[in-house]
Amino acid sequence: MDLGIDRQALVPVVQQIVSAVAEWIRKNGVSPGTRLPSIRQLALDNLLSQSSVMEAFERLVSQGLLASRHGSGFVVAQPPAADENHWYEGAEQVWGAFTDSPLGELKLGCGWLPDAWRESDDISYAIREVSRTDTAALFNYSTPLGLPALREQLLKRLTQIHVPASLDRILTTHGASHAQDLLIRTLLKAGDEVVVETPGYGNLYRQLAFQGVRLLEVPRTRGGPDITALEVLLQTHRPKCLFISSLYHNPTGTSLCRRVAERLLELARDHDFLIIEEDVYGDLQHASCTRLSALPHGDRVIYVSSFSKTLSSALRVGYLCASATIITQLTHLKTLTGIGTSRFAEAMVATLLSNGTYRKWVQRLRKRLNAQMAATLQVLEDEEWQVFSVPAGGMFLWARPGSADPSRLQVCARRLGVLLSPGGLFSPTGERSEWLRINVAFAADQRALALFRAMGATRPTSTILKTTSM
Repeated sequence: MDLGIDRQALVPVVQQIVSAVAEWIRKNGVSPGTRLPSIRQLALDNLLSQSSVMEAFERLVSQGLLASRHGSGFVVAQPPAADENHWYEGAEQVWGAFTDSPLGELKLGCGWLPDAWRESDDISYAIREVSRTDTAALFNYSTPLGLPALREQLLKRLTQIHVPASLDRILTTHGASHAQDLLIRTLLKAGDEVVVETPGYGNLYRQLAFQGVRLLEVPRTRGGPDITALEVLLQTHRPKCLFISSLYHNPTGTSLCRRVAERLLELARDHDFLIIEEDVYGDLQHASCTRLSALPHGDRVIYVSSFSKTLSSALRVGYLCASATIITQLTHLKTLTGIGTSRFAEAMVATLLSNGTYRKWVQRLRKRLNAQMAATLQVLEDEEWQVFSVPAGGMFLWARPGSADPSRLQVCARRLGVLLSPGGLFSPTGERSEWLRINVAFAADQRALALFRAMGATRPTSTILKTTSM
């Protein structure tokens, strides 16, 4: 078996072995139970150390691609039985998008900040402060609506962005995904129809499919959902809800324009549907923007946000703002299914909000992201990549290689040690697409820059790979 090891590539040799064996299994449709060459033979044929091959095989075992049999070496593993529920298909790949890569690849399309950008001192301070001043937070449940101190801070924040609210209209959650789940299970039933943007957030699609909800797709444009397509859809369908990301949309980075927002509210009133507005990247705002929740909407808009993308995804603190009637229903389900949210985590966030620490951190983060956004856009322009839209802020770009052969993209990325988030992950049907989500916070990494240049329209791949490995 020729593994095609490139000792001048940026990717560690062990990782190359893992990728090569996995690709050989997939490409050739190797049957479960097939025995692989011995470690000694594979090392000899590819001029590798046996320890490197052994480590690679152990990693493949942990990934479920290989199995170790006493006296027989390593064989191709039996894949897990298929689940009847189609929503679960690809769940391991989906979960992998949220976890650290055991092989050390660069997750260029991930949805969070690099560890090197985090400021742990502020969180450490909040932990000490809460432990010292609020012992109850260490041991007790939070209240059904959420910690009062946090909800008071959230009310101030909502007022600052002109979203009408009151304490009895705010509910805390375990992040935005938990808020979406509560809303789906409270407002919808199997067979109901909802409108979703495409491309959009893949986890939302799966949450809806799990509950048996039918998805009606509307293309995302540079200014929001395609209004013409939505109007045509509403002629023959009666959706219960529309799910939208107004600011710094995931994955395109676009933001809602005022004209589209006003028309959406008109359609919601005329066709009697609710709008669920996710705003998890809204704190990255540094220019004028349009939120549906901030416009007169007669309780037709439900606002969802969290601190996972900006502060810490480990804290799992999110919230939503809705009518008092809906909040009552959501609170009942939240209490029934999970008792409550983490009082300790909510106390920490309340501390960081009340002492101004979070505000200062977000200001620094905006500045850093804006600089990196500009730098990444310049690199992509130089290499003749196509960018869907130039965002006004946030962390995402939606882009694809220019005239270079897109079929080489995955091969090139694997060789450079880059994991991509391709367009199919952001489609309700998983439809393949040449578009990629790029997180600009990771785009300054040398592996990302090498990929941009390798897939540029003006330079041959071999030259770029050789140059970047020097």
